[in-house]
Amino acid sequence: MTHNIYLYILVAGLVSFLIRVLPLTLIRREIKSTFWKSFLYYVPYVTLAVMTFPAIIEATRIPAAGILALAAGLLAAWYGVSMFQVALLCCAIVFVAEQLLPMLH
Repeated sequence: MTHNIYLYILVAGLVSFLIRVLPLTLIRREIKSTFWKSFLYYVPYVTLAVMTFPAIIEATRIPAAGILALAAGLLAAWYGVSMFQVALLCCAIVFVAEQLLPMLH
């Protein structure tokens, strides 16, 4: 069985193109349904969360450090801390947790 990389690239490009073009061509009028408006409003946030959550846990040497940083970041963001400060806080928590957690075992 031979594999043609150009065919794979063409199919991937075509699928990507269709995903972007079909909604524009099939939905011509304004969406009036509150369910669909709400659904489409939250899609980018859910997509971002689904892509980043596994990375938060797997990017650290110790998964517990990622979970601690996630919890602290959520709490800080809830109380209105800026995104830059939340990022710094999370990085600091991961650094400290990765230094201290191995000593506890």
